[in-house]
Amino acid sequence: MLINKAHRLNDVKEYYFSKKLREVAALKSAGKPIINIAIGSPDLNPPVAVLDALTNALGDATAHEYKSYQGIPEFREAASEFYKKQYQVTLNPSNEILPLMGSKEGILHISMAFLNPGDKVLIPNPGYPTYTSVTNLVGAEPVLYDLTATNGYFPDFDVLEQQDLSKVKIMWVNYPHMPTGVKATKELFEKLIAFGKKHQILIINDNPYSFILNEEPLSILAIKGAKDVALELNSLSKTFNMAGWRVGLLLGNESFIKTVLQVKSNMDSGMFYGIQKGAIAAMNQPKEWFSKLNTIYKNRRKIVWEILDVFNCSYDKNSAGLFVWAKLPEGIDAEEFTDNLLYNKHVFITPGTVFGPIGKGYIRIALCETEKDLNEVLTRIKS
Repeated sequence: MLINKAHRLNDVKEYYFSKKLREVAALKSAGKPIINIAIGSPDLNPPVAVLDALTNALGDATAHEYKSYQGIPEFREAASEFYKKQYQVTLNPSNEILPLMGSKEGILHISMAFLNPGDKVLIPNPGYPTYTSVTNLVGAEPVLYDLTATNGYFPDFDVLEQQDLSKVKIMWVNYPHMPTGVKATKELFEKLIAFGKKHQILIINDNPYSFILNEEPLSILAIKGAKDVALELNSLSKTFNMAGWRVGLLLGNESFIKTVLQVKSNMDSGMFYGIQKGAIAAMNQPKEWFSKLNTIYKNRRKIVWEILDVFNCSYDKNSAGLFVWAKLPEGIDAEEFTDNLLYNKHVFITPGTVFGPIGKGYIRIALCETEKDLNEVLTRIKS
């Protein structure tokens, strides 16, 4: 019997890394010594205090019961204090913070909460592919806005203002930006808030890379009036090496949070107690945690720069986040280039085209492998 898939999947492809990692796994099974420097999955351990908090929580009499859809009060209080300390943002822990099973979940829940078929969504190009796929899944229309190197990978508001924005409901932004690593400025966030208010567009900043190779973390919610028109997603995945724990945050005014909760409360039954206790310990880490983490990433990044120099790439040494975004020499096709590395040098990196049309001619390398492995990559590509 033939059961046809839902029409909503007609415009949605399987996530690039889901498909490509099967190919990488097959090559490994065949004995190929693949080194994966494509994925932003931290290889380092979370803070010891996080692991201790998880372990200790298992003995709590209520640890294995259902938990609140909004998280335990201590989790929201820790998140509120974290935002006050790190971003100088005041958030009411009772109603302006919502825990998520990773920020990727939040992208779907926000889209389901606010978008109707026919609504339009402004999506950065280059940008995180999930913004587009989720927009398609809910029946809305993705509208790419270009982030170019000549404009510093910031939105060109003059170009945006020339478009028909009447049906645009949401604008996704992501600073520090993935894949380019460009950092936000206060002036950028101010322009985004003004733009959102002018056109009644919900501005959502996806903010998981604030503390990676970045001395001045910023939140869009620190801008005056931001709560009227903006939400922010954050994640513990990169900052505290907790990618597999699936801990994210949605932050903003009570009305927006309530709307998203209408979706979320029908999709899951609350985050496991032990994970929440571990997350609390993470958000209470001292400043030294970030410095030690970034020392490791700085050392790795130097080797990545050497790798890119062998390729004759150009790149920005002031970027933030877990990746280095690099432009290949003119005339080189990124997908052919990365496939050649995979099959002939057994090195997996990401072609820029994964992140949108502007990624043509670019590659992205992650900082999530050891110095030893990165040096091995350097050796292989020189041979």
